Amino acid sequence: MEHQHSAGRPDQPARDPSRPDRRVVLAGGLAGAAALALGAAEGAHAAGAQAAAAGPAASGTPGPALGPAPDQALDPARSASKGAGLLTRIERTLGTGTAVYLPGDGWIRLTLPLADGGPAPVTVDVVADTARAPRGIAYLLPGGGLNFGADFFTPGGPGDHNLAHELRRQGLLVVGVTPREDSAQAADITADRGLAAHRRDLAKVVGALDSVLRLPYQYAGHSAGAALALDAASHDGSARLRRVVVLDTTGPYTGDLAVRAAQTRDVYAGLLARGTHAVDPGLAGLVARAVSDPGGASAVPWPPDPAQRFTNAGLAHFALIRTSVLPGAANWIYHQGHSAGSYTFGATPAEDRFALAHTTLATWRAATAALGSGLLPTALMRDLAAVWAGDERTYRIDWGRIGAEVVWVNTELGRGDHRRGAELIRAAGNRRVAYSVVPGYGHGDAVWSATAAQDVWSLL
Repeated sequence: MEHQHSAGRPDQPARDPSRPDRRVVLAGGLAGAAALALGAAEGAHAAGAQAAAAGPAASGTPGPALGPAPDQALDPARSASKGAGLLTRIERTLGTGTAVYLPGDGWIRLTLPLADGGPAPVTVDVVADTARAPRGIAYLLPGGGLNFGADFFTPGGPGDHNLAHELRRQGLLVVGVTPREDSAQAADITADRGLAAHRRDLAKVVGALDSVLRLPYQYAGHSAGAALALDAASHDGSARLRRVVVLDTTGPYTGDLAVRAAQTRDVYAGLLARGTHAVDPGLAGLVARAVSDPGGASAVPWPPDPAQRFTNAGLAHFALIRTSVLPGAANWIYHQGHSAGSYTFGATPAEDRFALAHTTLATWRAATAALGSGLLPTALMRDLAAVWAGDERTYRIDWGRIGAEVVWVNTELGRGDHRRGAELIRAAGNRRVAYSVVPGYGHGDAVWSATAAQDVWSLL
C-alpha cells in the first residue's frame, strides 16, 4: 500500500457516428448495474471494475435494457449543478473515455478512464449527491497499488459506509483520481512513473474541473496518495485549494530511520537500473486464497518450524497484522502492520490463533477484489523512499510552499508517530497544521475499519 495547475480542457475528437455510444448509463438500480454494463459493447472492462468496487450490492438479477429510465434521464438543463446533470458536465469536460454511471441511494457515481493516448489511462471516479449541489470538491488519492474503489469506496462500516460517502454527506463532490498503473500491464509502466508524473496527471484533472466548476477544493490521500496530496499542494498556488488531508504517511525521518530509508531508495533505484519498472506486492492473491481455501497450505514456511507451511488464512492474517517483520524493502515503515489484530502460533499451523481488531477479512477481500493490476511503479517507490530519507536531490517536496490548511492523521500501528513532515510545514510559517495519531489502528484500518468514522474520520 506504499507500499502545475493547468487549466483548460483536453482535446475531444469528434465522435464517429458509425460506432456505438461511448457512454454506458447504468439505470434500474444497483441490482442490475453489473449486468447492464457487461452488455455494453465498449464498456465491459470498465463495468467489471465498477461492479467489483460496488461489492455484493452490484450483483443480482439482470436489469432492463440499456438506457436511462424515464425518471433518471440525464438532463443537464434540469439539474446541471447536482447529481447526473453535474456528472454529465464533468464527463464533457474531462474527455472521451468510456463512461460508466452507477446510481445509488441519494447519489450517483461516474467512472471515466481518460482517453489521452497513453498506454493506460488515469481513471476518474466522481460521486455526486443527487439532492444538493456541492459546496466544494475533495480529490481522493489512493495508496500505492490501490485505486479509488478499493481504498475509498469499499464496503466497510455500518450500512456499507465508506470515506467517499462520508465526504459526500458533508456536502463535497468526491473526485477519485486513480493512477495509470491500476489499469496497466507491467510492460506499460515506464521508468518515469515517479511521484512527479503522478502529480502532473492529477494537476490535469484538477485544472480541467476547476476551469468549469470554480469550487473550493481539497486534496485527501491515504499512504502514498497522502504523499502525493502534499506534493500536489506544494505546487498548487490556487486560492481555491483550502485543505490537505493526510492519512497515514510520513515525511522525512531522522537518524537511523533516515539511513534505512536511503537504503530502501537504493534498492528501488537498483531495480530501475536493471529495467524492473513495477513490482507486485501480491496482496490481492494472498487475501483471495485466505477466503477461498483458508485451511490450505501456503507456499510460505511457518516460523516455528520452517519445514511446515502457514495455512492460507494464517499467512494472510500474519501478513496483515505483522507486516513490519516480513521481508521486503519497504515493510519496515509500518510500526506493526496494515491491520490491527493478534496472532499466536499454535502447536501446528492449523492451530494458530489470529484475529483482526478493526477491519474484517471480508472487507479486506472486498477492497483487494476491486483492484486492477495492483502494481507499484518502481520509480514511485524510489521517490517515496527519497522523501523518507530527506534526499532532496532525488525527490523534493517543498514543505514551505504548502500554504493550505493541513490535517494529518497517522495510525499508531501503521506509519506511527513521525511528525517531521508536519513540523516542516509549520516551521515555514503555516500555522494551520493539525497532527494526530489514532491509537490501536493499523495502516488500512484508517479507511476500512467498521469504526473508522468515529475514530478517524471525525478528526478530518
